[in-house]
Amino acid sequence: MILPIVAYGHPVLRKVAADIDNDYKCLEKLIEDMWETMYASSGVGLAAPQINRDIRLFVVDTCQMFKGMNQEEQAEYPDAPGLKAVFINAHIVGLEGEEWPYNEGCLSIPRIREDIYRPESVTLRYVDEQFEPRVQTFEGLTARVILHEYDHIEGKLFIDHISPLRRKLMKGKLNDISKGKISVDYKMLFPG
Repeated sequence: MILPIVAYGHPVLRKVAADIDNDYKCLEKLIEDMWETMYASSGVGLAAPQINRDIRLFVVDTCQMFKGMNQEEQAEYPDAPGLKAVFINAHIVGLEGEEWPYNEGCLSIPRIREDIYRPESVTLRYVDEQFEPRVQTFEGLTARVILHEYDHIEGKLFIDHISPLRRKLMKGKLNDISKGKISVDYKMLFPG
């Protein structure tokens, strides 16, 4: 089932999400719905707060980012051809490498994109959808998407990484999003 994406301004996007255990109600169905919602919205990642659930769960499919690239372009990224994975109860163990810019957007903040600096790699402790514990390091675009989704479960948004002046300049657009004055190709849930 395709779920509505929570729009900027909704309080769940600013809440630090809670860990869950393996008897979380209908978890398998929720993950299935998140994949369906992400693909229907043309996303490469989706966090539970974006579908109005304050739990530490996100899904990532960076394989889509590499599909349009030729081999030469893919060679620039250590994580090609990408990763499709579920992350439950993720916590950062470490960040490494120089921060590098990439133009990011967010399904909860449609039609706004900004260059965001993030580290080259992230090491996460998490459990997968079978609740198998994992500690893994991710690099390149995959690390970037993971960090973007990780921000969501920490109550942060990609626009928190830009200067106060840039945020001030986009205040009108952000207000329009939170008031539902935006047209997108996917279902959204607006605050209030």
